[in-house]
Amino acid sequence: MNTADSRAELVWDAANSTVLTPHQRERLLDRLSGRLVDGVLTIAASEHRAQLRNRDAARDRLVALVGEALRPPAPPRRPTKPSRGSKERRLKAKQRRTDVKSLRQRPRDD
Repeated sequence: MNTADSRAELVWDAANSTVLTPHQRERLLDRLSGRLVDGVLTIAASEHRAQLRNRDAARDRLVALVGEALRPPAPPRRPTKPSRGSKERRLKAKQRRTDVKSLRQRPRDD
């Protein structure tokens, strides 16, 4: 059991940071709104026994989190239609399935 308190807590004031441009700050505050308390981001790390390693882990987590939040949004998907071949393959597969299920039925006396 780890009796020493080696937890590291990293606090970063994202709302008042001079490192970010106004556009980046707006994007960051919008994307991390659920994790921010009054514009301040807090990250706690306690997975290692050494406090120095927990500090490094918290710093790495902050870098990853901010990098992900600042990434520009993906371009919107262009809607496409299925090709004629894919439509035909889908209908043939459905027909095969229908035939298999119809063969399982009890023969009818007409």
